[in-house]
Amino acid sequence: MAFVWFILAAAVTVYTAIKLSTYADVISTKTAMGGLFVGTLLLAGATSLPEVTTSFSAVLIGNNNIAIGNLLGSSLFNVFIHACFDLYYRKKQLFLQASHDHVYMAGIGIMMTLLVMASLTLRIDYTIFGLGIDSLLIAGIYLAKILILNRLSKKKKTVTQPEPVHLTSNDSSKITMTVKHATIGFIIAAIVIMGAGTMLSIMGDRIAVITGLGSSFIGSFLVAAATSFPEAVAVFVALRLRNINLAMGSILGSNIFNIFIISGSDLIYRDGAIISSVSSSHLTTAIGIFTLSVITTWAVLRKRVTSSFMYMVPSLLVVVIYFVTSYLIFMNS
Repeated sequence: MAFVWFILAAAVTVYTAIKLSTYADVISTKTAMGGLFVGTLLLAGATSLPEVTTSFSAVLIGNNNIAIGNLLGSSLFNVFIHACFDLYYRKKQLFLQASHDHVYMAGIGIMMTLLVMASLTLRIDYTIFGLGIDSLLIAGIYLAKILILNRLSKKKKTVTQPEPVHLTSNDSSKITMTVKHATIGFIIAAIVIMGAGTMLSIMGDRIAVITGLGSSFIGSFLVAAATSFPEAVAVFVALRLRNINLAMGSILGSNIFNIFIISGSDLIYRDGAIISSVSSSHLTTAIGIFTLSVITTWAVLRKRVTSSFMYMVPSLLVVVIYFVTSYLIFMNS
């Protein structure tokens, strides 16, 4: 039954994520916030709610490895799915259409990942007000990210315009939807996703016991992939709506938010710094996130290429490194 409930929770998560993406697209196109702000803050935070409830629930049931593995594994999976969609829409050369402002968010994500890597290596079990030093630094960087994003959202920059959307009957319903309707729907969908995330964590813990694969691998792979379904669906819907910045912002923002959730998990864990209590195998995941994030940043910054194969190189590298990292996680678990 654990597998059945896990699949049901994942299905609810996917359906709700589709609604979230639709509401976010309405908010980004009908307000002055734009795809970068809505994707990086609102949509990223909402689609990361399963990671919040999953990790918090895992800490409460005493399984820190699922908590941290879920957060890091989700970030790894997010970059992977974005690369897969980029390969699928390779003729559109999506990365080259994204605003270069995303590089700021990518840089913050890389900085936070480096901090996690250092914490997993040094394992400094020292807390202040119940939070580890590493968690306090992570929270500080996240707050700086919000300030940077707020400043960027106020700038008037000329960016590559997305292709016009070819409307269908479904698109017309989005056009007539009001911002108030979209906002209320967004909030309701976010609450539903929180409940589904809690179910995923509980069932993931049971599956780890049933299969004997270990909490580190289950958290970093199975639960992480399931809680990343909202991001996957959100990116797919955003790309179909030709909202490149919303898609890119959702992925980068979700990864930053995932690492920030480590601070919240640490606040719930009362026996020291949470990162110092988990398996060293998570370092492999963190190194994978760092590598894929650097490759993605390069993909956005590079100049336009004429060869389709040369354009696909970064995404192909991401896919290969993701599977290599997943194999190493399995071997080290």
